[in-house]
Amino acid sequence: MADQPVLIDTSYWIEYFNRPGTPRAGEVERLIQNDRAVLVGVVLAELFQGARNEKELSELRTALGAVTWIETTDEVYVRVGRLGFEMRRLGVTVPVTDCIIAAGAESVGGHVLTLDGHFEELARVASLDLRGLDESYPG
Repeated sequence: MADQPVLIDTSYWIEYFNRPGTPRAGEVERLIQNDRAVLVGVVLAELFQGARNEKELSELRTALGAVTWIETTDEVYVRVGRLGFEMRRLGVTVPVTDCIIAAGAESVGGHVLTLDGHFEELARVASLDLRGLDESYPG
């Protein structure tokens, strides 16, 4: 697993950008340096949405430009819909954005670094290896 890609969720990117020098930011930095950090478009959109000004938008685009992008194919979106469907059958509604992140992560091995509890729910039906909620990835 030490060389597997890890999809970094919006919640961890926020920690990285807003709290440099913290252990969580350090985890993100290690994944970037080891070329293991991956990104799906909806995470970039969520980060852009939260930017406070044009300068932050530009900094985000530059900083995330070196991170590997996961291609969201039609198969990924079929999986997104299936995840949402399966969760609703369990009586749980999760945001479609989280289903996109989960399906994208599954497409590259299922490793997700997140602080978002929705992913614990999604792991009931998705093949996800969650980190960040209560443990860390090794350097």
